[in-house]
Amino acid sequence: MAESTVRPESGPGHSPISPARQEIHRLSRDLTAQLARSGIACAGAPNAPAGADLTAVVRSCLGWLVQRLEQGRAPEGRIERLEPAAAEWARDGVPIDTVLRGVHRGVRAGLDALFPGPATGFDISTGTTAVVELLDLISCTVSKTYIRELRGAADGHQTAVHTLTSALLGGHGGSAMARESGIPLAPGYFVLALAIPAHPDEHRTGLDRAVVARRKLRRLQSALAGRFGEHALSLLSVDGGTILVPEDHCSETEIDGLVRELAAAARVPLTATVFSARAETVAAAARQAHELLDTVEQLGLDPGVHRFDELALEYQLTRPGIGRDLLRTHLAPLTEHPELLHTLRVYIGANRHRRLAAQRLHVHPNTLDYRLRRVGELTGLNTSEPRDWWYLHAAVIANARPDS
Repeated sequence: MAESTVRPESGPGHSPISPARQEIHRLSRDLTAQLARSGIACAGAPNAPAGADLTAVVRSCLGWLVQRLEQGRAPEGRIERLEPAAAEWARDGVPIDTVLRGVHRGVRAGLDALFPGPATGFDISTGTTAVVELLDLISCTVSKTYIRELRGAADGHQTAVHTLTSALLGGHGGSAMARESGIPLAPGYFVLALAIPAHPDEHRTGLDRAVVARRKLRRLQSALAGRFGEHALSLLSVDGGTILVPEDHCSETEIDGLVRELAAAARVPLTATVFSARAETVAAAARQAHELLDTVEQLGLDPGVHRFDELALEYQLTRPGIGRDLLRTHLAPLTEHPELLHTLRVYIGANRHRRLAAQRLHVHPNTLDYRLRRVGELTGLNTSEPRDWWYLHAAVIANARPDS
């Protein structure tokens, strides 16, 4: 804010400003009418502030300016009525640029009214300093108030979104809640279960891990909102969650691209599973999606989108039951040889590609062959026999999901 270094002068030719104070009420009404005619001060909202309220704000600003010029220093405290009026304009949707343009036009008109002639009693430096201080005070007050009000509105909307999403995922419908919140409910959704890994910076010394993780999540949420606005619903934490994408805003073939976009925004590779569901069956679909995601992660599959029809066998083999228990017994002899079990899993992950598996294990291919022979000796299942290999493969899948 500009410093007040020049005081009002007195003496011949310098009349005091106090007589103008008697005209503040009339000037306020005149300025309000002028601003209203210009279409600036109250434009942009169906429920614009009432003229009486605007007149009170103008009167407070003029009073502040007169007091500043008379005393040679800025009055203490805020400008009366300005902050509540700005809050009302923000809630009514009056654009902030409209308000600030009105402020500048009002200050110019107020100066013309207060200082109609050259003999004002104040030099140009004093008048300029006072005007700059007034504009600074008004602009800061309006801007801070707008930010606070809009942030509060956004928080309220986010709470409504969170409540509606929780209701859908909890199996409590959501139609009534959607009507209350004004958030449109789609007939059907793509239900995405999402795993979000840690960003590399979360492990960097000197950085706050929680702050880095929150920024990662905010980037992802911002990308989702930029793509779908309020139509996509989500419950997300820094390590994953659920996203409900309305089917009327996205096609099945676009889901893979969407996950790639979100991964680029979060700057980490994302792993997702997806199911399609009607609004009333979202809860069941979400449970299935997260069960499938758990299977994907236990099997160590690559990031990207995974669908049930691609992993139906793996999904079924990891379900509790006598079949899974029996398959697990085939791997019991490897309990005392964790390097052999790890070798078998890597070999399966490499789709039985010998050199690729050896490369991933950082061993010679002959070492891989030796380990696979030991697996056969201990389990009684020959990795070169198709039927035995099928049982070994199925046993590794069944063993991937821990007991619930």
